[in-house]
Amino acid sequence: MTTTTDSEKQTQLEGQDLQAVEQLTGARTKIRAELSKVIIGQDNVVDQVLISIFTRSHSLLVGVPGLAKTLLVSSLAETLDLEFKRIQFTPDLMPSDITGTEVIHQDKATNERQFKFLKGPIFANIVLADEINRTPPKTQAAMLEAMQERKISAGGTDHNLPNPFFVLATQNPIEQEGTYPLPEAQLDRFIFMIKVDYPNPDEEMNIMKMVTGTVPEKPKPVLSAEQIIELQDVVRRIPVADHVFEYARKLVRVTRVTTDEALPLCKKWLSWGAGPRGGLNLIMAAKAHAVLNGQVYVSCHDVAAMAGPVLRHRIIPNFSATSEGLTPDDIIERILEEVPLDEKLS
Repeated sequence: MTTTTDSEKQTQLEGQDLQAVEQLTGARTKIRAELSKVIIGQDNVVDQVLISIFTRSHSLLVGVPGLAKTLLVSSLAETLDLEFKRIQFTPDLMPSDITGTEVIHQDKATNERQFKFLKGPIFANIVLADEINRTPPKTQAAMLEAMQERKISAGGTDHNLPNPFFVLATQNPIEQEGTYPLPEAQLDRFIFMIKVDYPNPDEEMNIMKMVTGTVPEKPKPVLSAEQIIELQDVVRRIPVADHVFEYARKLVRVTRVTTDEALPLCKKWLSWGAGPRGGLNLIMAAKAHAVLNGQVYVSCHDVAAMAGPVLRHRIIPNFSATSEGLTPDDIIERILEEVPLDEKLS
């Protein structure tokens, strides 16, 4: 009878993780291929949504109407073989409209009446919260509980949400009438604020040909819920060196205008900086970014690549920045130039 040493177990575990990394990298290619049946371009958006999913997080997609945000999310749910629900947020939406409600149920055999909980659309693997900023604070609070706790409360009872569970919300940056700005506490729950931009000229031509032609083929499933959960665990196990942690820490701390570590440009243009969750999300996003690109380690370049979508909704430009026409992305770009990207940082 042979026994397995600790070093052999570690080698075996690393081999399994390496296979999982290869599986995830291959899945990314297959998912892109399936999405290309209905979505033209938007590769960066797709990658960022995938990173959100493989880090067990939520994302906020911001873009003008007509950029296929809803189609992208619903098609992605099909490629991941997950249950998908869409909730259109409106000013009259109540918490029970998304979480569910209790109704009186009568047993036909005994005529006994009792309360029965009917689940709302929040009980799905992928929930598209369309125009999430159009609903009042009371409903936002119910969404916040679902996003953070992955459960909802109804009638004094907690109901766990399915696993995996992701909220992919959309927001229209143009119209602000009849909207309720998301509180910072809720914005902080989104790992990314993803900018969905206009297609380039070639992509727009292909979109016109695809949409006005024959009905496109539906995407086929690539990953199951069980595989996604396994790959989430793999992402968490990806090692991170101390100098990468240090780089992520510096990127976050230099934005805090009330501290001595703040960069002069941050003190000049920011009224508030990123909190600790910003650093945590930088590391997790960098891990998933590395894995999607076939790496089994995380570099400072992975952290820098994720700085924009992670930090753009966590830093608040002040009046001085706004008057100069600077956006959060402009300030993040300046921060990345100021903080040295050195692989040998200690």
